[in-house]
Formats: sequence, structure tokens, C-alpha cells
Amino acid sequence: MVATALPFKEDLSVDYDAYAEHVRFLLDAGCDGVVPNGSLGEYQTLTDDERARVIRTAVEAAGDGSRVMAGAAAYGSTEAARWTEQAAEAGAGSILLLPPNAYRANDTEVRAHYAEVAGVGLPVVAYNNPYDTRVHLTPQLLADLHAQQHIVAVKEFSGDVRRAYEIAERAPGLDLLIGADDVLLELALAGAVGWIAGYPNALPHSCVALYRAAIAQDLETALPLYRALHPLLRWDTKHVFVQAIKLSMDIAGRRGGPCRPPRSPLDTEAEAAVRSVTEKVLAEGLN
Repeated sequence: MVATALPFKEDLSVDYDAYAEHVRFLLDAGCDGVVPNGSLGEYQTLTDDERARVIRTAVEAAGDGSRVMAGAAAYGSTEAARWTEQAAEAGAGSILLLPPNAYRANDTEVRAHYAEVAGVGLPVVAYNNPYDTRVHLTPQLLADLHAQQHIVAVKEFSGDVRRAYEIAERAPGLDLLIGADDVLLELALAGAVGWIAGYPNALPHSCVALYRAAIAQDLETALPLYRALHPLLRWDTKHVFVQAIKLSMDIAGRRGGPCRPPRSPLDTEAEAAVRSVTEKVLAEGLN
């Protein structure tokens, strides 16, 4: 499932036609689905109308709502539930949900947050990103949420591969999804069953081939690909990941384009680094 970047026009209005084309391109390239309105889609900068239209556009372009996992993150539980209702009305098959992301909630508050959103009825994928939210969805807390039928999976972004084994022990029925591109192989070997991915926006064919081999634990195929792509994949966990992935998209002939403020263009050093490694990967025939 690709966490989709969102194309803007030169005046920074949303280019919905380009976004629909991008969704179709990713699915045609072998990706299983898309995740609109995540951080890579710059959802925090969108108006309510834009955010709702992005979901509708993704569902229409995909042609199958089950292939759309809508981002439903919000400052409060009521607002997150409202975005989940909107996603359900648009036909999305599931939602991706951070814990409260402007408030360092305790475990009781996190449980209440997921319970309220799960009450809408769409399958909920939890998103563990303790760096940005300052809320740690521990293996035990995830197990509790799964036991209460409030989540069906977790996007694991902590970078701590050891968590995979503890999550499996405490919540054996909870699907583990790779949440950071640069630990794809490690988490696949640890039992992950999916990938919410960033870099397929720029290089879908190579990333799909890597993912399929990793999930199949075909190291002969996966390891050389992973080594070749890793200098790019690690940009997914840097604070300028949106700008980096959009630049790689531009270089690969896709529509990346500008970001909305407060994100600014990459500085000279970072731009040169992303450009160099993207061009090297493309020169090696990976796309």
C-alpha cells in the first residue's frame, strides 16, 4: 500500500487529475493499494474540502475501495471519527489512524481514542510513530486494542525490529505492516505481512519486486535489490522525506513537484544527495 504523495499545481492548489493518474499508475505497476491523506500526502496542510476530495479521487481512480486505506489522523478523537465516516461514505476499505497527535495521551486515552474511531465500522490500522506523536503504542497496548477489536493491524514505524517478535507473541492475530522503508527486509523476515510504503511513489516496479521477494523470504532476489535501493529508502525516515520522495519522483519522470508550506525545498546539500542517489539507482535499471 503506497502512502501517496499529493501533486500540487504551481499555485499550490491540489491537482486532482494528476493525483488520479498517479493512483492508477501505481496500481498498474503492481502496487496493491494506496494510502491517501497520510503525512506524505501533506494532509495537515489541506482544507476539509480538499482532504475529502482526495479520498473520493483515490477511490474513484482505484476502482475498488478495498484498495484505499484512508488516513484519518486528527487532533481529537471526534474529528478522527468524522474523517473515518467520510472515508466510509467515499467507499474506502479501511483507515490508518495515529494516536492523538497533538497531545501526549496516556494508555487509557489511547484506548478511548481507538474505541471511538473503531465504532464507525471501518477496519482500523494503528500507526505507531512515537517520534512525531510522542505516544508509544507498545506491544501490550497494541495487544489490548486488538483484543478489544479496535484495530486489525499496525503500521510499525519505530525502526525497532525487535518489536515485531513481541507483537507476534502478545497479539498473534494482529497484522504487522512495515511502516518505514529502510527496515523493509528486516521486518519482512520478522513476519510482517504488508508494507505501507513511501518510495514506490518514485520507483514502483523495483519496490514491488523487492517487497514480493522480501515477503517470500527470497533473499537471493531481495538482498541485492535492498542494498541497491537502501540509500534512497532511508530518506523515508528523515524529516524532509516528503521533499526527498517528490524530488525522486521528478527525476524518475513522475509528477512530484512542490510541497505546501511550512515545508520548504531541500537545501543544496540534501538536494544534491537525493539527486545523486536517485540517478544512480535509475542508471542501474531500477525504476
